[in-house]
Amino acid sequence: RGLRKRGRSFTERPMAKKAVRVFLDSNVILSGLLSDEGAPRIILDILCLKFPFLIGITGRYNIIQIERNLVKKLPSVLPIYKEYLPKLNLEIIPMPSSEDVSRYSGDISDKDLPVLVSAIKGKADFLVTGDKKDLSRLRFKTGYPFKILNPAEFIDTIFPVILREFNV
Repeated sequence: RGLRKRGRSFTERPMAKKAVRVFLDSNVILSGLLSDEGAPRIILDILCLKFPFLIGITGRYNIIQIERNLVKKLPSVLPIYKEYLPKLNLEIIPMPSSEDVSRYSGDISDKDLPVLVSAIKGKADFLVTGDKKDLSRLRFKTGYPFKILNPAEFIDTIFPVILREFNV
């Protein structure tokens, strides 16, 4: 069984395989940065390996959230974050416009709308979040071009399939 996007397996295409785009929510980046173990850390470590078939993405909104939280709660970690962030080689999606955000109003809490829109704008295949309240409510709602997973699901279920799909 291959990964499916819009009803097709990644392996069903006759052309070269497209890299898998994984959008990381702020909480995944922060958790991975602050812990030496666990799925968020493993995801960050994998991204540092710069596999050509896996593209990590996040939003400018998420970067602002992370930096605001670090300055407020853990200012001593900010230099480590600034050093580590470029090693992740994340594609950073610009802040979504208010018009784009308003299209999805009502789907989730207003504070998470820029995350959702950034993942859509970034053409994510997967949105990985540790958010158990708001974003995870969308997991079974149809109409989004990506699958919402928690970090452990991504590492345990999806990443092995990606490796197989790309013969790694």
